Parts: sequence; structure tokens; C-alpha cells
Amino acid sequence: MKPNFIQKVTNWGNFPIVEKEMKSEDSYKKIKEFVLNHNEVIARGNGRCYGDSSLGESIFSTKKLNKFISFDRLNGIIECESGVLLSDVLEVSVPQGYFLYVTPGTKFISVGGAIASDVHGKNHHAEGCFSEYVIDFKLMIEHGEIINCSRQENSEKFWATIGGMGLTGIILSARFKLKNIETAYIRQESTKAENLDEIFRLFEESESWTYTVAWIDCLQKGKNIGRSILMKGEHAFAHELPKKFSENPLRLKKKFSPTVPFYFPNFVLNRLTVKIFNWLYYKKQTQKEVKNFVDYDTFFYPLDFVNDWNKIYGKAGFIQYQMMIPKASGKEGMKRILETIADNGNASFLAVLKLYGKENPQAYNSFPFEGYSLALDFKVNSKLKKLVEKLDAIVEEYNGKIYLTKDSMSKSSLTDYLKNVESSKFVSLQHKRILNNK
Repeated sequence: MKPNFIQKVTNWGNFPIVEKEMKSEDSYKKIKEFVLNHNEVIARGNGRCYGDSSLGESIFSTKKLNKFISFDRLNGIIECESGVLLSDVLEVSVPQGYFLYVTPGTKFISVGGAIASDVHGKNHHAEGCFSEYVIDFKLMIEHGEIINCSRQENSEKFWATIGGMGLTGIILSARFKLKNIETAYIRQESTKAENLDEIFRLFEESESWTYTVAWIDCLQKGKNIGRSILMKGEHAFAHELPKKFSENPLRLKKKFSPTVPFYFPNFVLNRLTVKIFNWLYYKKQTQKEVKNFVDYDTFFYPLDFVNDWNKIYGKAGFIQYQMMIPKASGKEGMKRILETIADNGNASFLAVLKLYGKENPQAYNSFPFEGYSLALDFKVNSKLKKLVEKLDAIVEEYNGKIYLTKDSMSKSSLTDYLKNVESSKFVSLQHKRILNNK
């Protein structure tokens, strides 16, 4: 019989699934014992990353590190343990008139995970990554020592940990800044684009907006390649809101969230059903441009509305492939990527295109640089590995980059990480996989 701490573990993509040791503690003393008693350790937050970056031989789950430490309401600074979810932060901060400066497409990730991945959102071109607003954090390193890391104190370890994928130690707690808001609503404009030329023009014309993101139909070819809808947003001021939202502008009404009750059979999600979905999604907006107000959940976290939506992809699971190409060659590179996907037939109905601003040279492990990224969900099947290899080759040709937080299949390089990670204690399956592929 296996010890009860050996269990099946997977992340949001349900691929890969591994049987590994995983333990969660809220006592720093017990966490230290766990680190000292294992040769290899990797920290794991809420398991909402798509790849294998938080999987390892011995996994420490931060789920029990879920307490708030302080909230400076005057200056908008929160201190909390690393297992606190962004959803918890929003629940506390939004009614007080504060929001996250940077948030990814799900609010169900941990603060520790946000730092380790240096997450970005729809506003990188305007406000950068999550790390721009991190003040400091406590990090448990190889021998169980706890150090405070900031731009001034242990700065080398601070910047190595930002986007460092857990390879420098276990983040225990963090302090970070929030932004002021007047309402929990977003003033949104949605514009339809007929092809790649138009959507790239719209992105460049919309750089003054704080938030921009585009859904893109990855199955279109020829003159319609890149058919998409650009969504732009700004935090709404109280005086702008329609009367129906203005009574309690910092509080959202609770919504019913449906749940996907079982894993869908493999035949449900195929090229035809994705093509139908994409056609309906594009056609549901009947006008060229639509202006409205939506709550922050609808704008930032549309998929969080459906519980367990990952089961749609079936028991074999799925990957999310996210890559970046420099701005100067963005349109040409994305066209190559989209043509390759359309020809292969591995369809993605959740394809997201984003524009990024200049990189922060201090955050050398972070994913974004000035350019365009495309994120696509692919069901795991026999053709997928070959598709990923083709996409990787195109990304490399254009001096692009793969987002390690989403990766579970690419042969992307960890050279920059290895240059700055002194410890060999904190090791992930992703780390080993990429090194073995070299």
C-alpha cells in the first residue's frame, strides 16, 4: 500500500497526471522540515497553471498558507500568505475601492503563483507585470532559512524569484500594491475585425486604452485569416455608470455559476464543433462596434463563470500553448502560426491575442517583451506533439518566446533560469523535461 501522501496530481489542463508526494502545512517549522527531508521540492499554489511547472518529485502545496496579514486601506497595500487566492484579495479589496494592478485571465490563482510566474494581463502595454507592484516577500530557501526579498534587500534573490517558476525556494508571504477604483465595473468597447491586417491596426490605434485583448478565430484561412473581436476596457467612474449599476457600485451581485459535471467524451470537441462555436461567437456581435458596461468578473474572468470548464476537453486533458513574437514581425509571425494551426486541424476555440509593452530588464525571468502573444487551448491527441514542434520552430525563427507557466510540451530553453538559480533543491518536472530535451 502506498503512503497516503503519494497521490495523483495534475494542474488545470489535466495533462500530465503524475503520482507524486504532496504535502501542505501552515507551520513554518514543519515546512522547513519538509524542505530539509527531501532532495527535490517544488511549491504548488492552487494548481491553475496549465503545464507541469508546479509538479515535481516532492510537492509542497501552499493551500494552507491562506491568511491575510494586513491591509493598509490608506495606501492600498495588502500583505498576505502566498496561498491566498486573487479571488480572496478581490473579495476584500474591491468593496474598499481597490483592484489588482495586474491580473491574469483567472482569479483562482495564488499570490505565490502570481509572483513565481510574474503574471501579466490585458494591460501589460500600459502597466506591466504583477512584479511591478510587489513590495517584498518572504522566501524559504534551500536550508530552510527564511529571507526577506525586495528591491533593496536580497535583491538578486528577489529578481531571480520573480518569474522564476519556483526554482529559488518557497514563497511564504508577500506585500503588494493595489490600484484605486471608484466602481466594480468596466467601460468596454468591442470591435469586430475581418482579418489579421485589421486587428493589428486596431491594436495599434488602441494603445492609449489600459486594457486590450482580442479573441481570434484560429481556423480561418485566406482573406479572413485572423478574423477576431477586439475588446478594450477602462475602470468605470461612478458618474459614468447606468442607473442600474450605480446604487452600490463597488459590490457585485452574486451570480449562479454552472458546473461541468463530467469529462466530455472525446468526440464532442472536434474541428467541426470548434468551427461552429467560432462562427457563433463572431456573429453574436451583430454590429461592428458595441459600447457597454460590464462587471469586472465578466471582463477579466469570463471562464471563471463556469466551474470545472476544463472537463470539456475530456479525460485526456489539454494544453495551453502561449507564445510571443517581437512587435516588428508580429503580424507576419502570427500569420504563419495561424496558417500552421488551420492546416493541422487541431482547433482551439479559446484563442487570445494580446499586445505587450516594453519588458522590465530587471525582471529577467519574466515572459513578456514588446510584441504580440497568442494563447491557444489544444485537446491532447496523437497529432498534438508534432503541431507543437512546428509552432516552436516558427517561434524560434522569429526570436520569440514560450510562456513556461502554460508549457507542458515545448522544448523551450531554461538557460536564463539556470544562470540565476544557485540552489538544486527546488526542481520541477518541467525543469527536468526541458533539460533532458536539450
